[in-house]
Amino acid sequence: MSISKQPRDPQAPKGRPTPKRSEAQSQRRSVATTPTTRKDAAKRQREERRVVLERQRQALANGDERYLPARDKGPVRRFARDFIDSRFNIAEFFLPMAVAILVLTMVRVGYLQQVALLLWLVVIVLIVLDSVVSGFRLRKRLAERFPDQNTKGAVAYGLMRSLQMRRLRLPKPQVKRGERP
Repeated sequence: MSISKQPRDPQAPKGRPTPKRSEAQSQRRSVATTPTTRKDAAKRQREERRVVLERQRQALANGDERYLPARDKGPVRRFARDFIDSRFNIAEFFLPMAVAILVLTMVRVGYLQQVALLLWLVVIVLIVLDSVVSGFRLRKRLAERFPDQNTKGAVAYGLMRSLQMRRLRLPKPQVKRGERP
């Protein structure tokens, strides 16, 4: 049984079976649905982007890992979120405290204005200290939990999350306070 070494005819098929009629028709239809003008292409692209953003918004509200944005995906980021969400952070109460302190500064009583300035200093120092302690603890837990994975940016991600009020955080917190992640 000898195989001929003749060159293949350029009109010959390329080593694959001929497509069925239904497959060929579906391919033609998909080609026909491609946009013909720039305006149509831009419209279709906007619609696709809107669908993707809506899916991401739903995922942020529900915590669905599959459709989260890239900055929130992965087990390392999930652990950082859960670690921060499982504890009280002083920084998350900054906004209500800032409003209260601003009201105190508006009062035309010298003593209350001095107390308000001192409260500003105390709040800022407490937030910085709490953030430093949280950062070190999170870094240590990440190193224990994910020794062979890249944890770059996860501590900063967690600290930025701790600055937000709990009910405004996205993705929504998946653990209760006091739970261990």
